[in-house]
Amino acid sequence: MATATSLSLHGHGLGLPSPTAKTPARRLLSVTVRAMAPPNPSKGEAAAAESSPRRQVLVAGAAVAAAALVSRPAPAAFAAADGKFMPVIDRKAGYSFVYPFGWQEVSVQGQDKVYKDVIEPLESVSINMIPTTKEDIRDLGPPDQVADALVRKVLSPPTQKTKLIEAKETDIDGRAYYTFEFTAQAPNFTRHALGTITIANGKFYTLATGASERRWDKMKDRLHTIVDSFKIETKV
Repeated sequence: MATATSLSLHGHGLGLPSPTAKTPARRLLSVTVRAMAPPNPSKGEAAAAESSPRRQVLVAGAAVAAAALVSRPAPAAFAAADGKFMPVIDRKAGYSFVYPFGWQEVSVQGQDKVYKDVIEPLESVSINMIPTTKEDIRDLGPPDQVADALVRKVLSPPTQKTKLIEAKETDIDGRAYYTFEFTAQAPNFTRHALGTITIANGKFYTLATGASERRWDKMKDRLHTIVDSFKIETKV
């Protein structure tokens, strides 16, 4: 079950200060969010996922064109290309993205939407939003520091050993997004994951997706497609 997590990100230091740390108020964004770590599978479920016969993959990962780094097509364009992805367009919440055909929507406390593979429990995508007074993701600091704080304090349970592999900034239609790759190691499995974050509409948006390390090579193209499809939509 998701638990409430207090996340403090400030300026370029982006530390997670102790209660006695002196941090200028004008540089501090302190928010309470529901932990976005994917629902931890039980040991039995994780073991079953790792040892179950691998089902035939229904779809091949859609390669993201280099041009997408500059201008992303609408999610419907990803889905319409070959029918291998399904679009999610929530104009009220202000975002859109796609997920692989066959994943099912599940309800997870504290998260806006979650879709997951019913056979491979570590394969999922989740999105969450929290209010913020910031107007640009760059106000929180550089990509590596922001991503590292999120990975350690929000996107992974405290019992897991995390490693930030890469973090970068991407400009889409004049809006800054931070995208990053990381691993989270538990005693009986390792999840290889991707995330993307941005600020818009007075909200801090976080989308995270991933798979088991065992299936990363087969899934990484599809997971990159999910992350690259995420886009802020104009409210209606």
